[in-house]
Amino acid sequence: MTAHPATATRARTGGPREDGPKILEHVMGWVLVAVFAMLVTQLGLL
Repeated sequence: MTAHPATATRARTGGPREDGPKILEHVMGWVLVAVFAMLVTQLGLL
């Protein structure tokens, strides 16, 4: 069998350096929290 070196070029599948703007991720997280809170209150679960 042929051993391939660990430094071989590979397609990146994402990671910390390839994330989009941090502010967008932060805002989308808070939007999700707000939508979840509205759903909970509308269903009378709180």
